Amino acid sequence: MDFLTAGIICIGLLLFLMAIGLQIGLSFILSGVVVSALLLGMHSSLSLLGQATYFSIATPTWASIPLFILMGAFAASSGLARRAYSAVYAMSMGIKGSLGIATCFSCAVFGAVSGSSLATTAIFGKMALPEMNRLNYDKSFSAGCIASAGTFASMIPPSTMMIIYALFTQQSVGKLFAAGVVPGLMTAIGYILVIRYMVKRNPKLAPSPDEITIPRKERMKEAGKVWPVAIIAVAVLGGIYSGYFTPTEAAAVGALITLVLGIALGAFHKLGDVSQAMKESANTTAMLFLVNIGALFYSRTLAITRLPVELTNSLQHMNVPPIVILIGILVIMFLLGMIMVPVGIYALLLPIVFPLLTSLGYDPIWFGVIALKLTEIGSITPPVGLNAFAMKGVISKEMNISLEDIFKGIWPFCLCELGILVLLVMFPQLSLWLPNLLLG
Repeated sequence: MDFLTAGIICIGLLLFLMAIGLQIGLSFILSGVVVSALLLGMHSSLSLLGQATYFSIATPTWASIPLFILMGAFAASSGLARRAYSAVYAMSMGIKGSLGIATCFSCAVFGAVSGSSLATTAIFGKMALPEMNRLNYDKSFSAGCIASAGTFASMIPPSTMMIIYALFTQQSVGKLFAAGVVPGLMTAIGYILVIRYMVKRNPKLAPSPDEITIPRKERMKEAGKVWPVAIIAVAVLGGIYSGYFTPTEAAAVGALITLVLGIALGAFHKLGDVSQAMKESANTTAMLFLVNIGALFYSRTLAITRLPVELTNSLQHMNVPPIVILIGILVIMFLLGMIMVPVGIYALLLPIVFPLLTSLGYDPIWFGVIALKLTEIGSITPPVGLNAFAMKGVISKEMNISLEDIFKGIWPFCLCELGILVLLVMFPQLSLWLPNLLLG
């Protein structure tokens, strides 16, 4: 069997295994083992798997992933999401659709200490949706708003997906974190404008005026409760950008500060509360590492077939402007985002498209933001919109909200995401200004 045929089989086998419902990490490993065994023999295939398992994660940067996950688990258990939500809601009271606005900004704030899109969606689904339902918000609008706003945690640092992109492409985690700040804030503001427009056009979406007579002093007091989140964000991001911490050290400091604040605020009443958060983060880490190890092994197998190199050379010699190739890649990533998880897309495409794009002069940090924005969009589009399924999973049966209702409510925000994506493609400095300012 020639190598290029093996590369085609490698991609086809992966898609087939995913289509029949095999776990994504196992799909990567099994397809990689089969193809590498055909090319190199079973002994060499297993040796390659062992090397990929060890050497792909035997770097300090990988240690930051479980630490950031642990920080997010402590933050969720200590009620920081509730503090962020209450603070933003207090500041937006009296505005039509204020609960939707509060949810968007709260997800952005909590994303600065969580880093997990699915966790943010699940937490705010449990917390904000019942309150929206009590005030007679449209159910589809409410669920779609929360599921979409949960994606902010993927873009606003610290983001585990940015770390994974950095590991695949050998880019600076600090620069990627900085590059996500402005696009993340742009998206949050875009969502606010979408909510205001939708509510103005159709008042039935948010029939309650949200006029709650609370004195300004009480509202400011409630808004001040967001201080623990601010401390964690300043410690983690400030430490990275000032040069005091590496991303791994910043993750460790953030996890420790979150734990200390959780104890000080009385959220952790006994040792079992802390151990439960640690167990949840360990489960998440194990699942994520299986996916990442499988993805990295798969990308190595794909590289052996030389399919990425041949495709890159073919695309380079096409007599078309670079922007046409870029748009083609973005369309492919968008379509794959509808059926694959982000790590799978990175493992499948980055070995092919990353060398091509850098050879065409595109900035790798900028493309990281674009890739992450596309995975954000993929997480809220059918049929495999993971945020929509996470939202569905936390909705009580009494609310009677179907998956179709959630996707219906998501589409206005998905159009907003596409608009932000176009701006980021047209004006790269929106992503590159801050990392160039902070890190040169």
